[in-house]
Amino acid sequence: MPARSGRRALIDSHGRTIRDLRLSITDRCNFRCVYCMEPDVKFARTADMLKPDELVRLARICIDLGIEKVRITGGEPTVHPKLARIISGVAALGVQDIAMTTNGALATPAACAAWKKAGLSRLTFSLDSVREDRFTRITRSTSSAAQVIDGMRAAIAAGLGPIKANAVVVRGFNEDEVIALAQLARDLGIEMRFIEYMPLDSGRAWEPSKLVPAAEIIASINSAFPLVDTGRDNEHSTSLNYTFADGAPGRIGVIAPVTRPFCGACSRLRITADGKVRPCLFSLEEWDVRALLRADASDFDIGELLLHATWSKQRGHGITAPGFTQPDRPMSSIGG
Repeated sequence: MPARSGRRALIDSHGRTIRDLRLSITDRCNFRCVYCMEPDVKFARTADMLKPDELVRLARICIDLGIEKVRITGGEPTVHPKLARIISGVAALGVQDIAMTTNGALATPAACAAWKKAGLSRLTFSLDSVREDRFTRITRSTSSAAQVIDGMRAAIAAGLGPIKANAVVVRGFNEDEVIALAQLARDLGIEMRFIEYMPLDSGRAWEPSKLVPAAEIIASINSAFPLVDTGRDNEHSTSLNYTFADGAPGRIGVIAPVTRPFCGACSRLRITADGKVRPCLFSLEEWDVRALLRADASDFDIGELLLHATWSKQRGHGITAPGFTQPDRPMSSIGG
């Protein structure tokens, strides 16, 4: 552990300073996406989930330790009955940026306006297909792609921008839709981000043959809409970014954790909805902060646990390394 002299900060043993918190508020979801959650997945008990006041307290302690951005995640955060209360509680802490990731099924105009009023800065949507039959197959839900796109329009109208949309590209499911999804970026003036498929599914069905590498995604889009490479927004950014050469609105991002890993500049820490601290998506070890919260531990002691967990952050995920072990938790119970 680093020395305690001076102001405490979340720094890992590889010299990376943690500035971004992924705060999962629920493991529930109204979708069952094929690359994430099996239909029969078991959720945590409600009693084991962090309460809104506990979530806000943790956010405050993290901000005191140098966190500058908070992203609210799930599961699907919009199914949480006290979402607006959580957003307003975090917003009152004075953090620079509060974002939220959603599948968009519940992003109605009224909901977007309420989230904005509560203090949310911006929304990121998940949309893996614009074909309704395929959308149903991928999400295993009764919602529609049109509904999600309407949610994006509602978010734009509410001022929850810049709007981003994430598509996980899985061979055999949607790799032939990257151009159609890029067209959506041009139509709505949003950033469409394509994410390489990672081994974080509850069915543990990930295999390298299903991976569509970043180079293939970029080449496919470039064949229809010539792109201009604008690089990463900053050294901690996960996304390789592109604008359209013809000046059309919108932007393309490609997140390539498998073929172009960015672990060396990672600035993120994750807290799960049941109160476990995970320094990395692929952590095989986690730290129980809920136990401290419910034992009336001091902010200082909770901060010490966060510092220790951060210090233990692994150098990288090792997906392509021999002996790689997929974590027990799927993405839905970690929080993206």
